[in-house]
Amino acid sequence: MPTAPRPPFRAAVESRVPRWVPWLPVLLLVLDLLTEAIVPDAVAAGFLLTALPVVAAFSYGPAVTAATTLGSVALQLVLALRAGHIDEQHHVWVYIATLLSGVMGTALSWQRIRQNRNLLHARTVAETLQRTVLRPVPDRAGGLRMAGLYRPAQAEVLVGGDLYEVCDTRFGVRVLLGDVRGKGLGAVRTVADVLGAFRATAHDTPDLVEIADQLDRAVLRDAADRGDDELFATAVLLQYRPGSDCVEIVNRGHTTPLMLAGRTITPIACPDELPLGLGHLAPADDHGKPTAVALPPGSTVLLYTDGVSEARNAAGTFYPLAPRLAALGTTSPDRVVTFLAQDVHDYAGLLADDLALLALTPDDPT
Repeated sequence: MPTAPRPPFRAAVESRVPRWVPWLPVLLLVLDLLTEAIVPDAVAAGFLLTALPVVAAFSYGPAVTAATTLGSVALQLVLALRAGHIDEQHHVWVYIATLLSGVMGTALSWQRIRQNRNLLHARTVAETLQRTVLRPVPDRAGGLRMAGLYRPAQAEVLVGGDLYEVCDTRFGVRVLLGDVRGKGLGAVRTVADVLGAFRATAHDTPDLVEIADQLDRAVLRDAADRGDDELFATAVLLQYRPGSDCVEIVNRGHTTPLMLAGRTITPIACPDELPLGLGHLAPADDHGKPTAVALPPGSTVLLYTDGVSEARNAAGTFYPLAPRLAALGTTSPDRVVTFLAQDVHDYAGLLADDLALLALTPDDPT
């Protein structure tokens, strides 16, 4: 029988508490009772119960912690009465110490839940911002099937320095995948600026090269505002018109896209121009036309950041992307992305850099 879903807050709190921690009060209670059964009757083992409220506070709420305090004092009274020491001065101080421990434990429990609630709120806001900055990759758009993956190097950071976007426009499907130099909040700001500029221009600018030039100017303005002369972003832009047998690609200093056709993995040769933000350093006539690449049915274009190709194993060897994909033997975007998500992790362990990839293939007309 299916169980009802837990409230998000409770689920978040429970997920942060190791499974063995809620059992600590029970273990302490069992230890106390075993001690009482083993030691001579003249000794009351209820002293161990003084710490029970504080131990309970790490796993349970204020109400349970307060009830644990009262239960601890009651059990101490019973054990002391059994030993005939219920009104002795040192036992009275134990009762008082247990009550003080209960007050502190209850306050600790309340503060812990309050902090967890604030963390949950901050996490919810961060997830909302992530979905705003990095929207989910659609399964289909403008005659393409696609799948994507985004994995920041820092698990607690939802948005890193990599970026992607898919826009279905009157000019066809336009795709952007890139990597901003640097990390942290500064990189996130540049990511948001680049994505905002791309979304604004993709629907209104006919020429793919002009879109890249406008993104270049956006990064250059951001660099000027921040006083960072070394700020840049690598990016690859792709355009596909429904019913076409090719894609158009503009590469601004990014990793080389791959064409997957069965077990054949081919780098897509296209001019490798200067990254976004550094275009002013290139000759005025250096920006040419997009590179047209044949995209027959059953083939897949893979766009990826260097978080994939430069992932290293324990020996320091780079991830062999092309050989691994050739051994996979499929061009299905879903299967390619699912495979890479697991295989890169198995190969490199914890990532040292953000990772993003998009796999695109012509949709089956049937």
